[in-house]
Amino acid sequence: MNLGDFSLGRYRRRVIPAAVFVAIVIGAALLCEVSFSDFVKGIVKGLSLLTFFFPPDWAAFPEMIRPALVTIVICLIATPIGAAFSIVFGLAGARNIAPDWLRLVSRSIIAAERGLPEIVTLLVLVAAFGLGPLAGVMALAIGSIGMLGKLLADAIEEIDPRILDATAAVGATHWQVIRHAVLPEVLPSLVANSIFRFEVNIRASVLLGAVGAGGIGYELNAAINQLEYSRATVAALLSLLLVFLSERLSDRLRSRIIGAGRLG
Repeated sequence: MNLGDFSLGRYRRRVIPAAVFVAIVIGAALLCEVSFSDFVKGIVKGLSLLTFFFPPDWAAFPEMIRPALVTIVICLIATPIGAAFSIVFGLAGARNIAPDWLRLVSRSIIAAERGLPEIVTLLVLVAAFGLGPLAGVMALAIGSIGMLGKLLADAIEEIDPRILDATAAVGATHWQVIRHAVLPEVLPSLVANSIFRFEVNIRASVLLGAVGAGGIGYELNAAINQLEYSRATVAALLSLLLVFLSERLSDRLRSRIIGAGRLG
């Protein structure tokens, strides 16, 4: 094989996948009726609309404090509930401590929940329980179960089998193995992931609030619907502040827990 053939082969390996990718993007754009002219017009219209959001109506800030606290409380309630139930699904979904049929059932439930967006879950819960924080708490808790349950099950399956065998060899029952060998190994990971899930729930609660879960998201959506754009700016800025602070807190706590490798 000469140098020209080698260069041609390398050229084909790069260009052909790129050409296929471009063709897929163009095909998807045509299928979705994407219009470049509408895109340009939308940018111009959006920039002109953006002027209505400034300056912010800072007089509305005191009224936004309570909805912001509601958002935080919703997440503070939903995340621990989801974490607690995720322990059940995580244990049931790990192949090294659960029978195959139970693992299949648990993993199927987790997969079904993960495939269902929180906003869809919320709409169902709103229809059942009405508008308000309760539906938001339940939707975020269910979403937390799906995420944390999968992560916990995967963490349990990665436990060194020698740890489980050594615990069982001294006469421990199956539940004692879980209590004294499994949970101590995965609990730091669960706590760290739960803190991260709290950060995710803060973001999600803003969106869910816009469709009936209450909190700062509801205030943001209500302000926009009433064309009170300056007031909406204050709600948006407060939402960004909540997300930023939760992210900083999450990173700090998770790094300390993961770095320590244990709780306490």
